[in-house]
Amino acid sequence: MAHIVIMGAGTGGMPAAYEMREELGKEHTITVVNERDYFQFVPSNPWVGVGWRKREDICFPIQPYLEKKGIRFIAQKVTKVDAVKNSLKLENGNSIDYDYLLIATGPRLAFDEVPGSGPDNGYTTSVCTISHAEKSYEQYMQLVANPGPVIIGAMPFASCFGPAYEYACIVDTDLRKRKIRNKVPMTLVTSEPYIGHLGLGGVGDSKGMLESELRTRDIKWITNAKTTKVEEGKMFIEGYNDEGEKVKDYELPFSYAMMLPAFKGVDVVAQVEGLCNPRGFVFVDEYQRNPTYKNIYSAGVCIAIPPIEATPVPTGAPKTGYMIESMVTAIVHNIANEVNGKEPCETGTWNAICLADMGDTGAAFVAMPQIPPRNVVWFKKGKWVHAAKIAFEKYFLRKMKKGSSEPLYEKYILKTLGIERLNKD
Repeated sequence: MAHIVIMGAGTGGMPAAYEMREELGKEHTITVVNERDYFQFVPSNPWVGVGWRKREDICFPIQPYLEKKGIRFIAQKVTKVDAVKNSLKLENGNSIDYDYLLIATGPRLAFDEVPGSGPDNGYTTSVCTISHAEKSYEQYMQLVANPGPVIIGAMPFASCFGPAYEYACIVDTDLRKRKIRNKVPMTLVTSEPYIGHLGLGGVGDSKGMLESELRTRDIKWITNAKTTKVEEGKMFIEGYNDEGEKVKDYELPFSYAMMLPAFKGVDVVAQVEGLCNPRGFVFVDEYQRNPTYKNIYSAGVCIAIPPIEATPVPTGAPKTGYMIESMVTAIVHNIANEVNGKEPCETGTWNAICLADMGDTGAAFVAMPQIPPRNVVWFKKGKWVHAAKIAFEKYFLRKMKKGSSEPLYEKYILKTLGIERLNKD
Protein backbone atom coordinates (compact mmCIF):
# COMPACT_ATOMS: atom_id res chain seq x y z
CA MET A 1 0.00 0.00 0.00
CA ALA A 2 1.35 3.42 -0.97
CA HIS A 3 0.85 6.70 0.84
CA ILE A 4 0.66 9.74 -1.45
CA VAL A 5 0.85 13.14 0.25
CA ILE A 6 -0.16 16.34 -1.55
CA MET A 7 1.18 19.63 -0.19
CA GLY A 8 -1.28 22.35 -1.12
CA ALA A 9 -5.02 22.43 -1.78
CA GLY A 10 -5.38 25.12 -4.42
CA THR A 11 -6.28 24.95 -8.10
CA GLY A 12 -3.60 22.28 -8.54
CA GLY A 13 -3.74 20.36 -5.27
CA MET A 14 -7.50 19.82 -5.05
CA PRO A 15 -7.94 18.42 -8.58
CA ALA A 16 -4.79 16.32 -8.03
CA ALA A 17 -6.33 14.72 -4.96
CA TYR A 18 -9.54 13.86 -6.79
CA GLU A 19 -7.71 12.48 -9.83
CA MET A 20 -5.37 10.46 -7.62
CA ARG A 21 -8.29 8.95 -5.72
CA GLU A 22 -9.98 7.91 -8.94
CA GLU A 23 -6.79 6.51 -10.45
CA LEU A 24 -5.59 4.50 -7.43
CA GLY A 25 -7.36 1.74 -5.58
CA LYS A 26 -8.82 2.17 -2.10
CA GLU A 27 -5.89 0.25 -0.61
CA HIS A 28 -3.70 3.30 -1.20
CA THR A 29 -3.86 6.30 1.13
CA ILE A 30 -4.07 9.89 -0.11
CA THR A 31 -3.48 12.77 2.29
CA VAL A 32 -3.75 16.48 1.52
CA VAL A 33 -1.90 18.92 3.78
CA ASN A 34 -2.77 22.61 3.53
CA GLU A 35 -1.97 25.56 5.75
CA ARG A 36 -5.57 26.79 5.59
CA ASP A 37 -8.76 24.83 6.07
CA TYR A 38 -10.53 26.39 3.08
CA PHE A 39 -10.25 26.34 -0.71
CA GLN A 40 -10.18 29.65 -2.56
CA PHE A 41 -10.74 30.17 -6.28
CA VAL A 42 -7.88 32.60 -6.88
CA PRO A 43 -8.93 33.74 -10.41
CA SER A 44 -11.94 35.50 -8.86
CA ASN A 45 -9.88 37.64 -6.46
CA PRO A 46 -9.85 40.73 -8.73
CA TRP A 47 -13.63 40.80 -8.39
CA VAL A 48 -13.33 40.60 -4.60
CA GLY A 49 -11.04 43.64 -4.75
CA VAL A 50 -13.92 45.86 -5.93
CA GLY A 51 -16.69 44.14 -3.98
CA TRP A 52 -18.17 42.16 -6.88
CA ARG A 53 -17.57 38.94 -4.95
CA LYS A 54 -17.35 38.05 -1.28
CA ARG A 55 -15.32 35.37 0.47
CA GLU A 56 -18.28 33.01 0.74
CA ASP A 57 -18.82 33.22 -3.02
CA ILE A 58 -15.43 31.72 -3.91
CA CYS A 59 -14.32 29.80 -0.81
CA PHE A 60 -15.49 26.64 0.89
CA PRO A 61 -14.21 24.31 3.66
CA ILE A 62 -11.94 21.60 2.31
CA GLN A 63 -12.30 18.72 4.74
CA PRO A 64 -15.90 17.56 4.16
CA TYR A 65 -15.47 17.41 0.39
CA LEU A 66 -12.17 15.53 0.44
CA GLU A 67 -13.28 13.09 3.13
CA LYS A 68 -16.40 12.30 1.11
CA LYS A 69 -14.02 10.89 -1.51
CA GLY A 70 -11.93 8.94 0.98
CA ILE A 71 -9.10 11.48 1.04
CA ARG A 72 -7.51 12.48 4.35
CA PHE A 73 -7.12 16.20 5.04
CA ILE A 74 -4.82 17.92 7.52
CA ALA A 75 -5.09 21.68 8.00
CA GLN A 76 -1.57 22.36 9.20
CA LYS A 77 1.47 24.30 8.08
CA VAL A 78 4.42 22.13 7.04
CA THR A 79 7.54 23.27 8.91
CA LYS A 80 10.05 20.80 7.43
CA VAL A 81 10.36 18.56 4.39
CA ASP A 82 12.78 15.70 5.03
CA ALA A 83 13.27 14.48 1.49
CA VAL A 84 15.82 11.85 2.57
CA LYS A 85 13.58 10.24 5.20
CA ASN A 86 10.38 10.81 3.17
CA SER A 87 8.70 12.73 5.94
CA LEU A 88 6.93 16.03 6.62
CA LYS A 89 6.95 17.76 9.99
CA LEU A 90 3.87 19.82 10.86
CA GLU A 91 3.47 22.96 12.95
CA ASN A 92 1.62 20.99 15.66
CA GLY A 93 4.67 18.73 16.11
CA ASN A 94 3.26 15.72 14.26
CA SER A 95 5.00 14.06 11.34
CA ILE A 96 3.69 12.39 8.18
CA ASP A 97 5.61 9.76 6.28
CA TYR A 98 5.04 9.43 2.55
CA ASP A 99 5.92 7.15 -0.32
CA TYR A 100 5.27 9.84 -2.91
CA LEU A 101 5.03 13.59 -2.39
CA LEU A 102 3.29 16.02 -4.75
CA ILE A 103 4.24 19.64 -4.07
CA ALA A 104 1.50 22.03 -5.22
CA THR A 105 1.95 24.83 -2.72
CA GLY A 106 1.78 27.78 -5.06
CA PRO A 107 4.27 30.62 -4.52
CA ARG A 108 5.60 32.71 -1.71
CA LEU A 109 4.64 36.33 -2.35
CA ALA A 110 7.98 38.15 -2.18
CA PHE A 111 6.82 41.63 -1.16
CA ASP A 112 10.01 41.86 0.88
CA GLU A 113 12.00 42.39 -2.34
CA VAL A 114 10.52 45.88 -2.73
CA PRO A 115 10.64 47.89 0.52
CA GLY A 116 7.30 49.37 1.48
CA SER A 117 5.23 47.08 -0.75
CA GLY A 118 2.52 44.63 0.26
CA PRO A 119 -0.72 44.71 2.22
CA ASP A 120 0.70 43.52 5.54
CA ASN A 121 3.75 45.73 6.15
CA GLY A 122 3.58 48.15 3.25
CA TYR A 123 1.50 50.64 1.35
CA THR A 124 0.27 48.61 -1.64
CA THR A 125 -2.53 46.08 -1.88
CA SER A 126 -2.72 42.70 -3.63
CA VAL A 127 -5.28 40.35 -5.13
CA CYS A 128 -3.10 37.24 -4.86
CA THR A 129 -5.08 35.72 -1.96
CA ILE A 130 -8.64 36.10 -0.73
CA SER A 131 -7.42 37.85 2.45
CA HIS A 132 -5.36 40.29 0.44
CA ALA A 133 -8.26 40.93 -1.93
CA GLU A 134 -10.53 41.72 1.02
CA LYS A 135 -7.98 44.26 2.29
CA SER A 136 -7.82 45.66 -1.23
CA TYR A 137 -11.57 46.20 -1.18
CA GLU A 138 -11.38 48.01 2.16
CA GLN A 139 -8.78 50.41 0.76
CA TYR A 140 -10.65 50.68 -2.52
CA MET A 141 -13.72 51.93 -0.67
CA GLN A 142 -11.53 54.62 0.91
CA LEU A 143 -10.55 55.62 -2.63
CA VAL A 144 -14.21 55.78 -3.63
CA ALA A 145 -14.87 58.10 -0.70
CA ASN A 146 -11.80 60.23 -1.46
CA PRO A 147 -10.82 59.84 -5.14
CA GLY A 148 -7.21 60.26 -6.22
CA PRO A 149 -4.47 58.72 -8.40
CA VAL A 150 -4.37 54.93 -8.80
CA ILE A 151 -1.41 52.70 -9.70
CA ILE A 152 -1.94 49.08 -10.71
CA GLY A 153 0.72 46.74 -12.02
CA ALA A 154 3.45 44.20 -11.47
CA MET A 155 6.86 44.41 -9.83
CA PRO A 156 10.20 42.89 -10.97
CA PHE A 157 10.23 39.06 -11.13
CA ALA A 158 6.43 38.94 -11.29
CA SER A 159 5.29 36.06 -13.46
CA CYS A 160 1.52 36.40 -13.57
CA PHE A 161 0.60 39.64 -15.33
CA GLY A 162 -2.97 38.87 -16.35
CA PRO A 163 -4.52 39.89 -13.01
CA ALA A 164 -2.90 43.33 -13.26
CA TYR A 165 -4.62 44.01 -16.58
CA GLU A 166 -7.82 42.48 -15.28
CA TYR A 167 -7.87 44.54 -12.11
CA ALA A 168 -7.00 47.79 -13.88
CA CYS A 169 -9.93 47.34 -16.26
CA ILE A 170 -12.28 46.11 -13.53
CA VAL A 171 -11.46 49.16 -11.38
CA ASP A 172 -12.00 51.40 -14.41
CA THR A 173 -15.38 49.77 -15.06
CA ASP A 174 -16.46 50.06 -11.43
CA LEU A 175 -15.40 53.70 -11.15
CA ARG A 176 -17.36 54.53 -14.29
CA LYS A 177 -20.44 52.85 -12.82
CA ARG A 178 -19.98 55.02 -9.73
CA LYS A 179 -19.56 58.08 -12.04
CA ILE A 180 -16.26 59.11 -10.44
CA ARG A 181 -13.77 57.81 -13.03
CA ASN A 182 -13.01 61.41 -14.06
CA LYS A 183 -11.60 62.01 -10.56
CA VAL A 184 -9.18 59.05 -10.67
CA PRO A 185 -6.07 59.21 -12.91
CA MET A 186 -4.87 55.63 -13.53
CA THR A 187 -1.41 54.30 -14.44
CA LEU A 188 -0.39 50.71 -15.19
CA VAL A 189 3.20 50.11 -14.04
CA THR A 190 4.71 46.84 -15.21
CA SER A 191 8.07 45.10 -15.45
CA GLU A 192 7.07 43.78 -18.88
CA PRO A 193 9.10 45.20 -21.79
CA TYR A 194 5.87 46.15 -23.54
CA ILE A 195 2.13 46.04 -22.96
CA GLY A 196 0.78 42.56 -23.67
CA HIS A 197 4.09 40.75 -23.17
CA LEU A 198 2.44 38.76 -20.34
CA GLY A 199 5.67 36.93 -19.54
CA LEU A 200 5.12 35.03 -22.79
CA GLY A 201 6.87 37.26 -25.31
CA GLY A 202 3.42 38.37 -26.43
CA VAL A 203 0.60 36.23 -27.80
CA GLY A 204 -0.66 37.09 -31.26
CA ASP A 205 -1.70 40.75 -31.29
CA SER A 206 -1.81 41.02 -27.50
CA LYS A 207 0.38 44.15 -27.62
CA GLY A 208 -1.84 46.10 -30.00
CA MET A 209 -5.13 44.92 -28.53
CA LEU A 210 -4.22 45.60 -24.90
CA GLU A 211 -2.66 48.95 -25.73
CA SER A 212 -5.89 49.87 -27.51
CA GLU A 213 -7.92 48.73 -24.49
CA LEU A 214 -5.85 50.84 -22.10
CA ARG A 215 -6.07 53.89 -24.39
CA THR A 216 -9.84 53.49 -24.67
CA ARG A 217 -10.07 53.43 -20.88
CA ASP A 218 -7.65 56.39 -20.50
CA ILE A 219 -5.17 54.30 -18.50
CA LYS A 220 -1.56 55.48 -18.87
CA TRP A 221 1.28 52.99 -18.67
CA ILE A 222 4.97 52.60 -17.88
CA THR A 223 6.75 49.48 -19.16
CA ASN A 224 10.28 48.24 -18.40
CA ALA A 225 9.46 49.56 -14.93
CA LYS A 226 11.52 48.48 -11.94
CA THR A 227 9.66 49.38 -8.78
CA THR A 228 12.38 50.03 -6.18
CA LYS A 229 10.48 51.17 -3.10
CA VAL A 230 7.13 52.43 -1.91
CA GLU A 231 6.36 55.09 0.65
CA GLU A 232 2.98 56.20 1.90
CA GLY A 233 1.30 57.76 -1.13
CA LYS A 234 4.38 57.55 -3.37
CA MET A 235 5.97 54.87 -5.57
CA PHE A 236 9.58 55.02 -6.77
CA ILE A 237 10.29 53.49 -10.18
CA GLU A 238 13.31 53.14 -12.44
CA GLY A 239 12.53 53.14 -16.16
CA TYR A 240 14.73 51.18 -18.58
CA ASN A 241 15.07 51.08 -22.35
CA ASP A 242 15.13 47.91 -24.43
CA GLU A 243 18.91 47.66 -24.06
CA GLY A 244 18.61 47.48 -20.29
CA GLU A 245 19.89 51.02 -19.67
CA LYS A 246 18.20 53.12 -17.03
CA VAL A 247 16.69 56.16 -18.72
CA LYS A 248 14.39 57.73 -16.15
CA ASP A 249 13.42 57.88 -12.49
CA TYR A 250 9.77 58.22 -11.54
CA GLU A 251 8.13 59.29 -8.30
CA LEU A 252 4.44 58.56 -8.79
CA PRO A 253 1.89 59.77 -6.23
CA PHE A 254 -1.05 57.49 -5.46
CA SER A 255 -4.12 57.28 -3.29
CA TYR A 256 -4.51 53.58 -4.03
CA ALA A 257 -2.03 51.04 -5.44
CA MET A 258 -2.37 47.34 -6.24
CA MET A 259 0.93 45.77 -7.30
CA LEU A 260 1.53 42.09 -8.03
CA PRO A 261 4.73 40.92 -6.31
CA ALA A 262 7.60 38.74 -7.38
CA PHE A 263 6.97 35.04 -6.84
CA LYS A 264 9.39 32.72 -5.05
CA GLY A 265 9.13 29.17 -3.80
CA VAL A 266 7.74 28.70 -0.29
CA ASP A 267 10.48 28.66 2.34
CA VAL A 268 9.95 25.14 3.67
CA VAL A 269 10.41 23.69 0.18
CA ALA A 270 13.21 26.05 -0.85
CA GLN A 271 15.27 24.92 2.15
CA VAL A 272 15.56 21.34 0.89
CA GLU A 273 19.02 20.86 -0.57
CA GLY A 274 19.00 19.89 -4.23
CA LEU A 275 15.25 20.30 -4.64
CA CYS A 276 14.95 23.86 -5.93
CA ASN A 277 16.58 26.63 -7.94
CA PRO A 278 17.96 29.75 -6.20
CA ARG A 279 14.50 31.36 -6.09
CA GLY A 280 12.99 28.32 -4.43
CA PHE A 281 11.13 26.81 -7.39
CA VAL A 282 11.12 23.02 -7.61
CA PHE A 283 13.22 21.43 -10.36
CA VAL A 284 11.21 18.93 -12.41
CA ASP A 285 11.99 16.72 -15.40
CA GLU A 286 9.66 16.03 -18.32
CA TYR A 287 7.57 13.78 -16.06
CA GLN A 288 7.10 16.53 -13.42
CA ARG A 289 9.47 14.57 -11.15
CA ASN A 290 12.36 16.06 -9.24
CA PRO A 291 15.69 14.78 -10.64
CA THR A 292 17.28 14.48 -7.18
CA TYR A 293 14.40 12.99 -5.21
CA LYS A 294 12.62 10.65 -7.58
CA ASN A 295 9.53 10.21 -5.40
CA ILE A 296 8.83 13.94 -5.27
CA TYR A 297 6.68 15.47 -7.99
CA SER A 298 5.57 19.07 -8.37
CA ALA A 299 3.01 21.08 -10.33
CA GLY A 300 1.83 24.63 -10.69
CA VAL A 301 3.32 27.99 -9.86
CA CYS A 302 5.91 26.42 -7.53
CA ILE A 303 7.89 24.65 -10.29
CA ALA A 304 10.98 26.01 -12.03
CA ILE A 305 10.31 27.19 -15.58
CA PRO A 306 12.88 29.49 -17.22
CA PRO A 307 11.68 32.86 -18.56
CA ILE A 308 10.58 32.86 -22.18
CA GLU A 309 13.26 35.46 -22.92
CA ALA A 310 15.61 37.86 -21.16
CA THR A 311 13.96 41.21 -20.44
CA PRO A 312 15.49 44.52 -19.28
CA VAL A 313 13.57 44.23 -16.00
CA PRO A 314 13.28 40.59 -14.81
CA THR A 315 9.99 38.83 -15.56
CA GLY A 316 8.93 35.24 -15.00
CA ALA A 317 6.94 32.79 -17.09
CA PRO A 318 3.29 32.34 -16.03
CA LYS A 319 1.74 28.99 -15.20
CA THR A 320 -1.87 29.19 -16.33
CA GLY A 321 -4.75 27.01 -15.19
CA TYR A 322 -4.73 24.68 -18.17
CA MET A 323 -1.00 24.16 -17.86
CA ILE A 324 -1.38 23.28 -14.17
CA GLU A 325 -4.21 20.87 -14.99
CA SER A 326 -2.02 19.19 -17.60
CA MET A 327 0.87 18.85 -15.13
CA VAL A 328 -1.42 17.35 -12.48
CA THR A 329 -2.86 14.75 -14.84
CA ALA A 330 0.63 13.69 -15.93
CA ILE A 331 1.75 13.36 -12.30
CA VAL A 332 -1.26 11.28 -11.32
CA HIS A 333 -0.61 8.80 -14.14
CA ASN A 334 3.11 8.69 -13.41
CA ILE A 335 2.63 7.99 -9.71
CA ALA A 336 0.05 5.34 -10.58
CA ASN A 337 2.59 3.77 -12.94
CA GLU A 338 5.23 3.71 -10.21
CA VAL A 339 2.81 2.23 -7.68
CA ASN A 340 2.09 -0.53 -10.20
CA GLY A 341 5.75 -1.21 -10.86
CA LYS A 342 6.03 0.71 -14.13
CA GLU A 343 8.11 3.69 -15.19
CA PRO A 344 6.72 7.24 -15.49
CA CYS A 345 5.86 8.05 -19.09
CA GLU A 346 3.31 10.89 -19.09
CA THR A 347 4.25 14.50 -19.83
CA GLY A 348 2.26 17.71 -19.52
CA THR A 349 1.42 19.81 -22.56
CA TRP A 350 2.56 23.14 -21.07
CA ASN A 351 0.14 25.07 -23.26
CA ALA A 352 -1.02 28.49 -22.05
CA ILE A 353 -4.74 29.22 -22.15
CA CYS A 354 -6.36 32.10 -20.31
CA LEU A 355 -9.68 33.90 -19.89
CA ALA A 356 -9.11 37.42 -18.55
CA ASP A 357 -12.06 39.51 -17.37
CA MET A 358 -12.01 43.26 -17.96
CA GLY A 359 -15.11 44.30 -16.09
CA ASP A 360 -17.52 44.69 -18.99
CA THR A 361 -15.57 42.79 -21.63
CA GLY A 362 -12.67 40.35 -21.61
CA ALA A 363 -9.69 38.86 -23.43
CA ALA A 364 -8.81 35.24 -24.18
CA PHE A 365 -5.51 33.91 -25.43
CA VAL A 366 -4.01 30.58 -26.45
CA ALA A 367 -0.28 29.87 -26.82
CA MET A 368 0.52 26.29 -27.85
CA PRO A 369 3.10 25.52 -26.64
CA GLN A 370 3.83 28.27 -24.15
CA ILE A 371 7.51 28.40 -25.11
CA PRO A 372 8.03 29.61 -28.72
CA PRO A 373 8.04 28.66 -31.54
CA ARG A 374 4.34 27.86 -31.30
CA ASN A 375 1.91 25.74 -33.25
CA VAL A 376 -1.06 27.93 -32.32
CA VAL A 377 -1.16 31.63 -31.38
CA TRP A 378 -4.60 33.11 -30.75
CA PHE A 379 -5.80 36.28 -28.96
CA LYS A 380 -9.34 37.66 -28.99
CA LYS A 381 -11.41 40.01 -26.87
CA GLY A 382 -15.11 40.62 -26.44
CA LYS A 383 -18.01 40.64 -24.01
CA TRP A 384 -18.37 36.87 -24.44
CA VAL A 385 -15.10 36.38 -22.50
CA HIS A 386 -16.52 38.27 -19.51
CA ALA A 387 -19.56 35.95 -19.54
CA ALA A 388 -17.40 32.86 -20.08
CA LYS A 389 -15.20 33.60 -17.07
CA ILE A 390 -18.20 34.07 -14.80
CA ALA A 391 -19.60 30.76 -16.00
CA PHE A 392 -16.26 29.01 -15.56
CA GLU A 393 -15.98 30.26 -11.97
CA LYS A 394 -19.30 28.64 -11.11
CA TYR A 395 -18.41 25.49 -13.06
CA PHE A 396 -15.03 25.06 -11.35
CA LEU A 397 -16.37 25.60 -7.83
CA ARG A 398 -19.24 23.19 -8.43
CA LYS A 399 -16.87 20.51 -9.69
CA MET A 400 -14.48 20.96 -6.74
CA LYS A 401 -17.36 20.49 -4.31
CA LYS A 402 -18.61 17.50 -6.26
CA GLY A 403 -15.16 15.93 -6.24
CA SER A 404 -14.94 15.57 -9.99
CA SER A 405 -11.66 14.49 -11.56
CA GLU A 406 -12.60 15.48 -15.11
CA PRO A 407 -10.24 17.90 -16.91
CA LEU A 408 -12.09 21.14 -16.19
CA TYR A 409 -10.03 23.53 -18.31
CA GLU A 410 -9.90 21.18 -21.27
CA LYS A 411 -13.60 20.40 -21.13
CA TYR A 412 -14.88 23.93 -20.55
CA ILE A 413 -12.41 26.52 -21.86
CA LEU A 414 -11.32 24.69 -25.00
CA LYS A 415 -14.96 24.12 -25.88
CA THR A 416 -15.72 27.78 -25.21
CA LEU A 417 -12.88 28.87 -27.47
CA GLY A 418 -13.92 26.43 -30.16
CA ILE A 419 -10.80 24.30 -29.81
CA GLU A 420 -11.79 20.68 -29.53
CA ARG A 421 -8.39 19.18 -28.86
CA LEU A 422 -4.87 20.36 -28.15
CA ASN A 423 -1.93 18.86 -29.96
CA LYS A 424 -0.06 17.07 -27.18
CA ASP A 425 3.04 16.35 -29.21
